[in-house]
Amino acid sequence: MWNTVVSRRDDGRTSTEHTPGRKRRTVSYSASSEFTDLVTAKLALIEDELGRQAGADTPFVTEAANHIISAGGKRFRPLLVVLCSQFADEVDDTDLVRAAVVMELTHVASLYHDDVMDEASKRRGAPSANLRWGNSVAIMVGDYLFSRASLAVAELGVDFVRLQALTFSRLVQGQIAETRGPSEGEDPLAHYLKVVADKTGSLIAASAVFGGMVSHASPEIISALEQFGEDIGEVFQLADDLIDITSTATGKTPGTDLREKVPTLPTLMLRASEDPADDELKKMLDADLSDDAVLADVLEKLRANHVVEEARAEIQRRADRARTHLAPLPDGDAKIALMALCDEVVSRSS
Repeated sequence: MWNTVVSRRDDGRTSTEHTPGRKRRTVSYSASSEFTDLVTAKLALIEDELGRQAGADTPFVTEAANHIISAGGKRFRPLLVVLCSQFADEVDDTDLVRAAVVMELTHVASLYHDDVMDEASKRRGAPSANLRWGNSVAIMVGDYLFSRASLAVAELGVDFVRLQALTFSRLVQGQIAETRGPSEGEDPLAHYLKVVADKTGSLIAASAVFGGMVSHASPEIISALEQFGEDIGEVFQLADDLIDITSTATGKTPGTDLREKVPTLPTLMLRASEDPADDELKKMLDADLSDDAVLADVLEKLRANHVVEEARAEIQRRADRARTHLAPLPDGDAKIALMALCDEVVSRSS
């Protein structure tokens, strides 16, 4: 289980980390203990409300709707709402919690639908909802959570509803584009990066904007937060791509995407390579990888290939670009935390 927390270290510095189930990572930045306690308290309120909002009139729907939520998660979107709400002085806790819950419910609902489309058997280390209860139930539970998010966002006002609708439109179009694949003559890597922007970047950008909106931040600050959220959201997904190949410490079985022929940044870079030395590995990607030994061999060769470092460099470049969007923001604990978050997202794939 990956709970996103902001933890205070003994030396008074703080680090954004994901626990438990992975090695502790610390990021060099300083923030006050009061800020740390503030963020931790707000995340706890959000977690409680998330479970409550996923409740239903019947025990079965409540159980099914909480299935993914109770399995944990990074809670990246709620964390971003909280951090991005700290650039103005008019933060209402009720609205802040509601905004964060809307973002996470939307994300979780999309996971139910993703698992049906991908025929996934596991989600966050537990049997997926579609495996446990069937596709029809999983789809309807996803719909139910979308409806709960819609009810919650309606309490925030028309501007929030409009942004939620626009974000949902991008998310769905991204999913459709991913399902259909690139059109004839379209560059597969460019197509994939657009999918990442729409499926992942859009919701994380909306989370950042919700944080600014709920605190009545200035238009200039909200614009900076939106650009930051879009870029760091894409970095978040691209880092996951690399984790599938390079890491054994995240709880995700290495090579899952590789085995299922899911396009990722490093594999698309490999396919685009014109180096004849890569031809054999390209053929291996297209082979049957159901055998663990065969998959392990491909993983070993891919880890040693130049595309891994090229993908890592691209992820770092995008994280650096995300960081530049923070320049207009007022200095302080929240800005420091967002800068550290850039480092943490990148370090996940190291």
